[in-house]
Amino acid sequence: MIPWIHLDTATVPGGDGELRLMRRGNEFAIMTGATVLMNSRMSSSETALAELACERLRGQRNCRILIGGYGMGFTLRAALAGLSPDTDVVVAELVPAVMEWARGPMAELTGDCLRDPRVTIREADVGGVIASASASFDAILLDVDNGPDGLSRGANDGLYDKRGLRAARNALRPKGLLAVWSAAPDKAFVNRLGRAGFAVEEIKARANKGRGVRHLIWAATKMAGGDGTGMHT
Repeated sequence: MIPWIHLDTATVPGGDGELRLMRRGNEFAIMTGATVLMNSRMSSSETALAELACERLRGQRNCRILIGGYGMGFTLRAALAGLSPDTDVVVAELVPAVMEWARGPMAELTGDCLRDPRVTIREADVGGVIASASASFDAILLDVDNGPDGLSRGANDGLYDKRGLRAARNALRPKGLLAVWSAAPDKAFVNRLGRAGFAVEEIKARANKGRGVRHLIWAATKMAGGDGTGMHT
């Protein structure tokens, strides 16, 4: 078997650990400790995250989308393939090295998506981008860490708590979509979404083209009325 080669290590801003870029032949992996956060052979659920948003936004003009976490770019590339030319796609990636890897060792995987005129890359915490927005996005796609049960960065928990969901709801336009990828179920998070003023649908997606482990995508649609301030902990 071809051995894994360690290509690079990146420190996560805020002192929340490290990410390691690994390669085995044409396969890439990004790891934290012994945990694989993403693998280039297992991208179907990340692609499904974007395809869900594209389906919901079909026929709308001048859409604006926020993708939280570039990762290996699977969600971005799928979004660009399914969105109209007048769409604005903002990608918030906290770790600068991830974008360096996309343009360097993983350039073949990246293709030309980072040169697409619809794309704006912001090397920033997606939570900060969301908090500073007001009725700005038609969809927010979050593929950050391993979902609500974060592994690589404790601060990511703030995306999924009461305040974070309130901010996401405020950042969305009427009937906007908050789509969240997760490696595992989380009933408490689903309940928080409902109390935050979202109508929630839970979708299962295989990690690798109909095979492999099942991941989850929560499709949360902003409901009219209320601002989420009545949520309970």
